[in-house]
Amino acid sequence: MGKTSWLIILVTCLCLLAFSDGRELKVRHKKPHYQYNHTLATILVEYASAGFEMIELVVDVEHCLQAFVGVADDPCAIIIAFRGTNEHSLQNWIEDLYWKQHDINYPGMDDAMVHRGFYTAYHNTTIRPAILDAVERAKKFYGDIEIIATGHSMGGAMASFCGLDLTVNQNEKNVQVMTFGQPRVGNAAFASLYTKLVPNTIRVTNDHDIVPHLPPYYYYLPQKTYHHFPREVWLYNIGLGSLVYNVEKICDESGEDPDCSRSVTGNSIADHLVYYGVDMGSDEPSSCRIVMDSHVQNTSIRDSRGNLILSRDPATPLIKLGGEGDNQENPINVD
Repeated sequence: MGKTSWLIILVTCLCLLAFSDGRELKVRHKKPHYQYNHTLATILVEYASAGFEMIELVVDVEHCLQAFVGVADDPCAIIIAFRGTNEHSLQNWIEDLYWKQHDINYPGMDDAMVHRGFYTAYHNTTIRPAILDAVERAKKFYGDIEIIATGHSMGGAMASFCGLDLTVNQNEKNVQVMTFGQPRVGNAAFASLYTKLVPNTIRVTNDHDIVPHLPPYYYYLPQKTYHHFPREVWLYNIGLGSLVYNVEKICDESGEDPDCSRSVTGNSIADHLVYYGVDMGSDEPSSCRIVMDSHVQNTSIRDSRGNLILSRDPATPLIKLGGEGDNQENPINVD
């Protein structure tokens, strides 16, 4: 029997196996470091796309950064969501990740080097103080509930720095991080320390998404190259003809599992812009676009540099931001 026939038999068997357990095939290690929750991932990816109820919105106009803080019923947690890279500037951003790899030492961590741009986007802008203030106010009202940081693309990189900041500098004990299509943010020493300090972290990658492959990983320079922290969950499809099944593969503890997203070429922007069927892109070129109700527009506050910070007391009714079901007749473009 030829190789082609054996391949057809193998794929058919895999499809039948997936069919026997529903249309979703999950590959797991025998002893996972912690539990990957598919339902939680599909909830958080909606938050990462910037559509959820919130208690704080901050827009750093100078750097075109947006973050949201809210309190969710399901999961019962404080949610910190960072908006990802504008779709229309994504190509330039990807080129920068290839060639402009500016490293700085992460404070207080020997040998830990991180990407200057990602570190600065969280630590040296309007974003961090506004988020920490919102978290403090939320905890006073809701108590010591879980904190989940999430984000897509560059927003995922910022979410990882936020989770580390909350753990190391704010002494938070119950922090979870889940990101979607995030790039590498530091070297192997940083990845190792991050894993020890924020172990409850999931990085979701999608098929041939280009961004998780950046900045490039050079296996022949393991101490110098950028290195992902674990745990990756790789989404991809398997099938034959019209029989296609979704796979969620839980990867090993190295952060650079050669059998997960590193096993394929990272060459797709389309795979970067859709996670779990949610469109993560932006419709508006060259602007920091936020969508909100008219009464929110009238109560928004700007600082001297034009940055927008909108807060509310957690005890007041929630304000809902730009999800698919919201009224989006009043967009604000912060140019």
